[in-house]
Amino acid sequence: MIGAEESQRADVLQFDRPLDLERMRRERHRRLIEQMRAQDVDVLLLASPSNVVYATGAVVPAADAARAAHRRAVTIVTADGAPPALYMPNADGVPAEFPREQLCGPLDLEWDDDARELVSALPGGRLAVDDLTMPLWAALNGREVIDSGGVVASAKVIKTADEIECIRRAQAINEAAIADVETMARPGIKATDLSGRFLRKIFELGASSNTVDPIWQVMERDPADRPFSMTGDLVFPTPTTPRELAQDDLVWVDNGINYCGYQSDYGNAWIIGREPNAREREHYTAWRAVLDRVLGALRPGASCADLTTAAGEVFGRRPWLPHLYIGHGTGTDSAELPYVGTDLGAEFDASFLLAPGMVLVLEPITWEDGGGGYRAEEIVAVTADGYELLSHVGPGAWN
Repeated sequence: MIGAEESQRADVLQFDRPLDLERMRRERHRRLIEQMRAQDVDVLLLASPSNVVYATGAVVPAADAARAAHRRAVTIVTADGAPPALYMPNADGVPAEFPREQLCGPLDLEWDDDARELVSALPGGRLAVDDLTMPLWAALNGREVIDSGGVVASAKVIKTADEIECIRRAQAINEAAIADVETMARPGIKATDLSGRFLRKIFELGASSNTVDPIWQVMERDPADRPFSMTGDLVFPTPTTPRELAQDDLVWVDNGINYCGYQSDYGNAWIIGREPNAREREHYTAWRAVLDRVLGALRPGASCADLTTAAGEVFGRRPWLPHLYIGHGTGTDSAELPYVGTDLGAEFDASFLLAPGMVLVLEPITWEDGGGGYRAEEIVAVTADGYELLSHVGPGAWN
């Protein structure tokens, strides 16, 4: 069953796998309740946009940062399984099945009166929160508060079939828009013109929103030409500017869009004005070797350390940027659990075991100063016997 929220325009992409958004929201609420009970939490107070989306299905329209922070959506979830209370600045984003008696007007939690009103509505019991303004902290007046991260992350990390389908569709839209934009990527084109074409195309294809400002970063091959880094590492990503692309530019692409609350994550590498040469194709071959080694280790019960070890076997070193990952999860947030190869360290990687329903974005890189390198991202869902690709980046001209 396809949810009523989905566009019926003829120009959106057509998908052949079922998606039931109402069922997805029901199952997410059930998972939250299960984790609250397992972790002895009676009340969740959530104000992070992605957490509110997960708990209620309500979507807050994009706004400037100041307005988004002040007139935020807030939800109260209780472990008794009752429908959440939702304080919402825009009722248009509330699912049709959400009980209207649980829907309240917006609160500005930067003001004492609204903070006290919210606290007065909180049931008793052990309280977990994800974000606190100073007036809200003061209004709680010494009530014991714990971090909601353990509950929310544990609920989110295993995706339902509907959640995985949303990610698959988000990625398909992203890839189709990129294929359209790539026809413009030639010497003399401004990077911001690529952004304009991309943003128009994703909405024509049925995206719900854009979540990552489109990145078309020229990666200077020689260290002296690159942005300065205190650590000497590659600087990536950087904001897109009206810079005109030039013949031979190596461009790393990175974009993210949203479909019904779920993120895609697209990465690839382009060379402007020509086909990759033999050495550049070797960069792709090396990247592919890392990815294949990681995929070979990816199965239920494998640890994140198994993936980092597999990645390092190709070169005998870490094939990803220190400030990024060899892999990360995606869902209602662009990056969420599982995290693989981060500054959480090897002990964390060894302790985290993969399970069916987890989704990973794998993003190794290859690089040599003077010669450049290759970076792309593939999204996979862990299955009962291995994995399923949710993306189809492909080698393009690099193979």
